[in-house]
Amino acid sequence: MSENENRNRRPEESSKLPYLSLGVLVLMIAGLLYVGYEYIADDAADVDQLLNTPLDTTGRELQPIPYENNQLTTTSPTTKDNTETEAKEDKVTAATQEEDLLASPTPRPADEEEPKKAEEKVPEKPKETAKPVAVNPGGIEITHTVQSGETFYGIANRYNLKSGTLKGINPDIKDENTDVKSGVTRIKVRVQAVHTVGPGDILRVVAEKYGITVQQLMAANKKTKNFTERGEKLIIPFPEKK
Repeated sequence: MSENENRNRRPEESSKLPYLSLGVLVLMIAGLLYVGYEYIADDAADVDQLLNTPLDTTGRELQPIPYENNQLTTTSPTTKDNTETEAKEDKVTAATQEEDLLASPTPRPADEEEPKKAEEKVPEKPKETAKPVAVNPGGIEITHTVQSGETFYGIANRYNLKSGTLKGINPDIKDENTDVKSGVTRIKVRVQAVHTVGPGDILRVVAEKYGITVQQLMAANKKTKNFTERGEKLIIPFPEKK
Protein backbone atom coordinates (compact mmCIF):
# COMPACT_ATOMS: atom_id res chain seq x y z
CA MET A 1 0.00 0.00 0.00
CA SER A 2 2.76 2.41 0.78
CA GLU A 3 4.48 2.02 -2.54
CA ASN A 4 1.25 2.61 -4.50
CA GLU A 5 0.48 5.77 -2.52
CA ASN A 6 3.92 7.20 -3.24
CA ARG A 7 3.54 6.60 -6.92
CA ASN A 8 0.17 8.38 -6.98
CA ARG A 9 1.49 11.44 -5.09
CA ARG A 10 4.46 12.19 -7.39
CA PRO A 11 2.43 12.81 -10.49
CA GLU A 12 0.17 15.17 -8.55
CA GLU A 13 3.08 17.24 -7.24
CA SER A 14 4.70 17.45 -10.64
CA SER A 15 1.43 18.63 -12.15
CA LYS A 16 1.28 21.63 -9.72
CA LEU A 17 4.66 23.14 -10.80
CA PRO A 18 3.50 24.77 -14.07
CA TYR A 19 0.69 26.59 -12.24
CA LEU A 20 3.11 28.01 -9.71
CA SER A 21 5.43 29.22 -12.41
CA LEU A 22 2.55 30.80 -14.29
CA GLY A 23 1.40 32.58 -11.14
CA VAL A 24 4.86 33.98 -10.54
CA LEU A 25 5.07 35.26 -14.13
CA VAL A 26 1.67 36.91 -13.85
CA LEU A 27 2.74 38.69 -10.68
CA MET A 28 5.95 39.87 -12.33
CA ILE A 29 4.10 41.19 -15.37
CA ALA A 30 1.62 42.98 -13.13
CA GLY A 31 4.47 44.61 -11.21
CA LEU A 32 6.16 45.74 -14.40
CA LEU A 33 2.93 47.20 -15.74
CA TYR A 34 2.41 49.15 -12.51
CA VAL A 35 5.93 50.55 -12.57
CA GLY A 36 5.53 51.53 -16.24
CA TYR A 37 2.23 53.25 -15.52
CA GLU A 38 3.79 55.37 -12.73
CA TYR A 39 6.65 56.44 -15.04
CA ILE A 40 4.24 57.34 -17.83
CA ALA A 41 2.07 59.32 -15.36
CA ASP A 42 5.12 61.34 -14.18
CA ASP A 43 6.07 62.18 -17.78
CA ALA A 44 2.50 63.26 -18.51
CA ALA A 45 2.54 65.55 -15.42
CA ASP A 46 5.81 67.17 -16.59
CA VAL A 47 4.35 67.74 -20.04
CA ASP A 48 1.23 69.36 -18.58
CA GLN A 49 3.41 71.62 -16.37
CA LEU A 50 5.44 72.75 -19.35
CA LEU A 51 2.32 73.43 -21.40
CA ASN A 52 0.69 75.40 -18.58
CA THR A 53 3.80 77.57 -17.87
CA PRO A 54 3.23 81.22 -19.17
CA LEU A 55 5.64 82.49 -21.78
CA ASP A 56 8.21 85.26 -20.90
CA THR A 57 6.94 88.35 -22.73
CA THR A 58 9.55 90.82 -21.40
CA GLY A 59 11.13 90.93 -24.84
CA ARG A 60 14.62 90.05 -23.75
CA GLU A 61 16.80 89.03 -26.57
CA LEU A 62 19.36 86.38 -26.26
CA GLN A 63 22.81 87.94 -26.30
CA PRO A 64 25.45 86.20 -28.34
CA ILE A 65 28.13 84.62 -26.28
CA PRO A 66 31.48 86.20 -27.20
CA TYR A 67 34.40 84.01 -28.03
CA GLU A 68 37.99 85.04 -27.53
CA ASN A 69 40.75 82.86 -28.94
CA ASN A 70 38.26 80.01 -29.47
CA GLN A 71 37.36 80.11 -25.76
CA LEU A 72 33.98 80.87 -24.29
CA THR A 73 33.90 84.07 -22.23
CA THR A 74 30.99 85.30 -20.19
CA THR A 75 30.46 89.04 -19.65
CA SER A 76 28.15 90.39 -17.02
CA PRO A 77 26.00 93.48 -17.80
CA THR A 78 28.09 95.62 -15.41
CA THR A 79 31.33 94.60 -17.10
CA LYS A 80 29.79 95.36 -20.49
CA ASP A 81 28.72 98.85 -19.38
CA ASN A 82 32.19 99.53 -17.98
CA THR A 83 33.77 98.37 -21.21
CA GLU A 84 31.51 100.64 -23.29
CA THR A 85 32.25 103.60 -20.98
CA GLU A 86 36.01 103.03 -21.27
CA ALA A 87 35.73 102.78 -25.05
CA LYS A 88 33.84 106.11 -25.17
CA GLU A 89 36.43 107.78 -22.93
CA ASP A 90 39.23 106.48 -25.15
CA LYS A 91 37.46 107.95 -28.22
CA VAL A 92 36.99 111.33 -26.49
CA THR A 93 40.65 111.38 -25.39
CA ALA A 94 41.83 110.51 -28.89
CA ALA A 95 39.62 113.24 -30.40
CA THR A 96 40.93 115.82 -27.90
CA GLN A 97 44.54 114.92 -28.65
CA GLU A 98 43.85 115.20 -32.36
CA GLU A 99 42.30 118.67 -31.90
CA ASP A 100 45.32 119.78 -29.84
CA LEU A 101 47.66 118.58 -32.55
CA LEU A 102 45.68 120.44 -35.21
CA ALA A 103 45.50 123.62 -33.09
CA SER A 104 49.20 123.72 -32.18
CA PRO A 105 51.44 125.07 -34.93
CA THR A 106 53.67 122.47 -36.45
CA PRO A 107 57.28 123.50 -35.92
CA ARG A 108 59.15 123.82 -39.12
CA PRO A 109 62.59 122.38 -39.54
CA ALA A 110 65.42 124.83 -39.58
CA ASP A 111 65.96 124.18 -43.30
CA GLU A 112 62.35 125.06 -44.16
CA GLU A 113 62.16 128.32 -42.23
CA GLU A 114 61.23 131.26 -44.32
CA PRO A 115 64.17 133.51 -44.99
CA LYS A 116 63.96 136.59 -42.91
CA LYS A 117 63.63 139.77 -44.76
CA ALA A 118 66.66 141.90 -44.57
CA GLU A 119 65.93 144.73 -42.27
CA GLU A 120 65.85 147.91 -44.15
CA LYS A 121 68.34 150.25 -42.68
CA VAL A 122 66.76 153.56 -42.06
CA PRO A 123 69.29 156.23 -42.77
CA GLU A 124 70.06 158.08 -39.64
CA LYS A 125 69.18 161.68 -39.70
CA PRO A 126 72.16 163.90 -39.27
CA LYS A 127 72.23 165.56 -35.97
CA GLU A 128 70.84 168.98 -36.32
CA THR A 129 73.10 171.57 -34.89
CA ALA A 130 71.24 174.30 -33.14
CA LYS A 131 71.33 177.31 -35.34
CA PRO A 132 71.95 180.63 -33.68
CA VAL A 133 68.70 182.38 -33.10
CA ALA A 134 68.73 186.12 -33.18
CA VAL A 135 66.40 186.79 -30.28
CA ASN A 136 66.01 189.54 -27.79
CA PRO A 137 64.58 188.16 -24.55
CA GLY A 138 64.50 191.67 -23.14
CA GLY A 139 66.22 192.94 -20.07
CA ILE A 140 69.71 194.33 -20.28
CA GLU A 141 72.89 192.98 -21.78
CA ILE A 142 76.02 192.26 -19.78
CA THR A 143 79.31 190.66 -20.66
CA HIS A 144 80.55 187.49 -18.99
CA THR A 145 84.17 186.41 -19.12
CA VAL A 146 84.54 182.64 -19.19
CA GLN A 147 86.22 181.34 -16.04
CA SER A 148 88.09 178.10 -15.48
CA GLY A 149 85.80 175.08 -15.52
CA GLU A 150 82.86 176.90 -17.08
CA THR A 151 81.09 175.64 -20.20
CA PHE A 152 78.80 177.34 -22.69
CA TYR A 153 75.78 175.39 -21.41
CA GLY A 154 76.74 175.99 -17.78
CA ILE A 155 76.80 179.74 -18.38
CA ALA A 156 73.37 179.58 -20.02
CA ASN A 157 71.95 177.71 -16.99
CA ARG A 158 73.58 180.14 -14.59
CA TYR A 159 71.68 183.07 -16.06
CA ASN A 160 68.50 181.00 -16.63
CA LEU A 161 68.81 181.17 -20.43
CA LYS A 162 68.29 178.55 -23.09
CA SER A 163 71.37 177.50 -25.02
CA GLY A 164 69.68 178.52 -28.27
CA THR A 165 69.01 182.00 -26.89
CA LEU A 166 72.61 182.35 -25.76
CA LYS A 167 73.82 181.26 -29.21
CA GLY A 168 71.53 183.78 -30.85
CA ILE A 169 73.03 186.49 -28.71
CA ASN A 170 76.56 185.32 -29.61
CA PRO A 171 76.47 184.42 -33.34
CA ASP A 172 80.26 184.57 -33.59
CA ILE A 173 80.55 181.38 -31.47
CA LYS A 174 80.29 178.51 -34.00
CA ASP A 175 81.52 175.66 -31.83
CA GLU A 176 80.82 175.76 -28.11
CA ASN A 177 83.72 173.42 -27.37
CA THR A 178 86.51 175.04 -29.36
CA ASP A 179 85.41 178.66 -29.44
CA VAL A 180 84.89 178.98 -25.67
CA LYS A 181 88.20 179.40 -23.87
CA SER A 182 88.78 180.12 -20.23
CA GLY A 183 89.96 183.68 -19.43
CA VAL A 184 89.74 184.71 -23.09
CA THR A 185 86.21 184.38 -24.44
CA ARG A 186 83.75 187.05 -23.53
CA ILE A 187 80.11 186.05 -23.89
CA LYS A 188 77.21 188.44 -24.12
CA VAL A 189 74.45 187.63 -21.69
CA ARG A 190 71.03 189.18 -21.22
CA VAL A 191 69.53 189.40 -17.74
CA GLN A 192 66.48 190.92 -16.14
CA ALA A 193 68.39 193.67 -14.32
CA VAL A 194 71.41 194.57 -12.23
CA HIS A 195 70.53 195.59 -8.68
CA THR A 196 72.74 197.61 -6.38
CA VAL A 197 72.33 196.50 -2.77
CA GLY A 198 70.99 199.20 -0.45
CA PRO A 199 70.08 199.36 3.22
CA GLY A 200 68.02 196.37 4.25
CA ASP A 201 68.46 194.57 0.90
CA ILE A 202 68.99 191.03 1.95
CA LEU A 203 68.83 188.32 -0.71
CA ARG A 204 65.30 187.31 0.21
CA VAL A 205 64.03 190.87 -0.13
CA VAL A 206 65.79 191.37 -3.48
CA ALA A 207 64.49 188.04 -4.83
CA GLU A 208 60.92 188.90 -3.85
CA LYS A 209 61.26 192.28 -5.49
CA TYR A 210 62.13 190.76 -8.91
CA GLY A 211 59.91 187.67 -8.64
CA ILE A 212 62.68 185.08 -8.49
CA THR A 213 63.84 182.58 -5.89
CA VAL A 214 66.77 183.02 -3.57
CA GLN A 215 68.43 179.98 -5.19
CA GLN A 216 68.20 181.58 -8.66
CA LEU A 217 69.67 184.81 -7.29
CA MET A 218 72.54 182.99 -5.58
CA ALA A 219 73.26 180.87 -8.73
CA ALA A 220 73.38 183.92 -11.02
CA ASN A 221 75.83 185.66 -8.69
CA LYS A 222 77.76 182.47 -7.85
CA LYS A 223 77.10 182.81 -4.12
CA THR A 224 77.50 179.94 -1.67
CA LYS A 225 76.19 181.86 1.37
CA ASN A 226 72.99 183.78 1.88
CA PHE A 227 74.83 187.03 2.49
CA THR A 228 75.22 190.36 0.70
CA GLU A 229 76.95 193.71 1.31
CA ARG A 230 75.78 197.26 0.78
CA GLY A 231 76.82 198.63 -2.60
CA GLU A 232 77.22 195.15 -4.12
CA LYS A 233 75.82 194.73 -7.60
CA LEU A 234 73.57 191.70 -7.96
CA ILE A 235 72.73 190.18 -11.36
CA ILE A 236 68.99 189.49 -11.52
CA PRO A 237 68.20 186.55 -13.90
CA PHE A 238 64.88 185.97 -15.60
CA PRO A 239 62.33 184.04 -13.51
CA GLU A 240 61.83 181.60 -16.38
CA LYS A 241 64.21 180.44 -19.09
CA LYS A 242 64.21 182.70 -22.09
